[in-house]
Amino acid sequence: MLKGINTKILLAILAALTAIGGALTYQRQEAAKAATAAAKAAAILQQQQKEAEERKAEDEAFRKRVEANKKRHNSAAAHEGKTWQKYIP
Repeated sequence: MLKGINTKILLAILAALTAIGGALTYQRQEAAKAATAAAKAAAILQQQQKEAEERKAEDEAFRKRVEANKKRHNSAAAHEGKTWQKYIP
């Protein structure tokens, strides 16, 4: 009878250790999945920041071109009135 009780206790201990081992394995897998997801999110965020910086630089270059074109084209218009004063039909 003592042998049967010892066997049952041993099986209960082995079942508990198996459950603990399974829980630890599951926890490690979930931690690895979370780390992978965090790394992907960081990579996506870094890519978005890079694209935003590139768009900002392109916008700034475009604004500078527009200002330069505006100055160049407006300079001719400033002298336009003088040509009509000298016009002889």
